[in-house]
Amino acid sequence: MLKYRTTIGWSLITSGIVTLLLKYILPGAPVGWGVAFIVIGSAIFFIRKS
Repeated sequence: MLKYRTTIGWSLITSGIVTLLLKYILPGAPVGWGVAFIVIGSAIFFIRKS
């Protein structure tokens, strides 16, 4: 189960970073989704440590 949560966490954080980078390439890219992915991915890492 730990590996599964780690994979999900990294996947969400990476998706958030890519979404934020797309904001600079595509003018209409949603910043909120990028921030949400990073927050959710970080929360999964925090919950995993508890």
